[in-house]
Amino acid sequence: MIRVLLADDQLLVRAGFRALLDAQGDIEVVGEAADGEEALGLVSQLRPDIVLMDIRMPRLDGLATTRRITSEPDLAAVKVVMLTTFELDEYVFEAIRAGASGFLVKDTEPEELLRAVRAVVDGDALLSPGVTRRLIAEFAARSKEPTAADTLAELTEREREVMALVGIGLSNEEIARRLVVSPLTAKTHVSRAMVKLGARDRAQLVVLAYESGLVRPGWLG
Repeated sequence: MIRVLLADDQLLVRAGFRALLDAQGDIEVVGEAADGEEALGLVSQLRPDIVLMDIRMPRLDGLATTRRITSEPDLAAVKVVMLTTFELDEYVFEAIRAGASGFLVKDTEPEELLRAVRAVVDGDALLSPGVTRRLIAEFAARSKEPTAADTLAELTEREREVMALVGIGLSNEEIARRLVVSPLTAKTHVSRAMVKLGARDRAQLVVLAYESGLVRPGWLG
């Protein structure tokens, strides 16, 4: 059973998400929070698998709340998916850096929301359909100067190659086609790179790809 916590200051939004998620046989909404402070308390108490977190909330916003969750070792298993009204919210870039596993626009299709919840539990980052490369292009433009290449010293050549493809927004299936390997093999390489670099998930791998200089702005072909 996938355990989900909803954090949004709009009651109607939470009610809609709860109705959809609780109707699934493999998903259960274990709690609701109307602000970041309440969300932190419930995350510590309930230890959900995923928090669907609104970026803009009173008392403590979603960005600060995400930082608090992802910086706590005891909560390492908790994944955060940010919710935003706009596809390229100004805070989304910082949310990914802060450790969020991805983001969804609130008016996403129900099927996509369900796919997102299941994908994040499986260790995949989730970005709203159609905006992945746009988000990564924006992130690249805003990213810091590359750090020393020693960051990637533990990776094999193939793992670096796969990480670069993750960095330009390719899915495991697309990576598999590009490298002429199976999707399972592609996923294995991605997972090994994450473990070696201490990345929480695929989204953080994208951040590291840019900040290490492995991928640079303009490599979105």
